[in-house]
Amino acid sequence: MIEQVLPADLAEWFGRDAGGQALLLDVREPWEVQTASVTPKGYTLLAIPMNQIPARMAELAPYGRIACLCHHGARSQHVAAYLSQHGFPDLANVAGGIDAWARQFDPAVPRY
Repeated sequence: MIEQVLPADLAEWFGRDAGGQALLLDVREPWEVQTASVTPKGYTLLAIPMNQIPARMAELAPYGRIACLCHHGARSQHVAAYLSQHGFPDLANVAGGIDAWARQFDPAVPRY
């Protein structure tokens, strides 16, 4: 089962990483990322649209913890499950996606 992490709890979740690099994987489409994005603080932010994940999984290999983000949490949940099935052990889904991020954590992030 993929862990669900609220946006406000993401830094703490990343902080539990045992020495690896932390990644916030944004799986939204490019126009969505241009519309609203987050500012990485203590982790790397990488945007790879959901449909490109299978071809670009090698880019994820250096990261110890990966949290997946989309608009509301459904696409990112699917990506996290896919990555889990392909051997990535330390995954989470950002519950509620960037919409929850804007509503609950950082109102400076635009909602769409």
